[in-house]
Amino acid sequence: MTQGLKAAIYYVDDVNKAKEWYNQALRIKPYYEKPFFVGYDIGGFEFGLEPGKAIRGNSPIVYRGVGNVEQELKRLISPGASENKAVKVVNGDVKAASVIDPFGNVFGIIENHHIPNNVHKHKAS
Repeated sequence: MTQGLKAAIYYVDDVNKAKEWYNQALRIKPYYEKPFFVGYDIGGFEFGLEPGKAIRGNSPIVYRGVGNVEQELKRLISPGASENKAVKVVNGDVKAASVIDPFGNVFGIIENHHIPNNVHKHKAS
């Protein structure tokens, strides 16, 4: 049985610096922290950071849902990301944009009120 998408992993040169940036970018702290992996629970979807070299190009882009794409794009750029794609209306009233994080990964944001915002809290084990 297919359960849907569960995780996205980004490679970063410095896991500790990436964790600091993503704590601010995501406005949450990781639920799992080890030198080999840092994991965040974003609405029941795992977003992870692993040591390694980021490879830009034809990789898929993960889009995090936001309430206001324009405001969030400005907020992400201020702590060190650079704009990758400006805000664009992609389907009626759906807006998307992306930045390049300080570690070379493309990180997307999307304002899409057509897909419910299902939020699941991570339970510590």
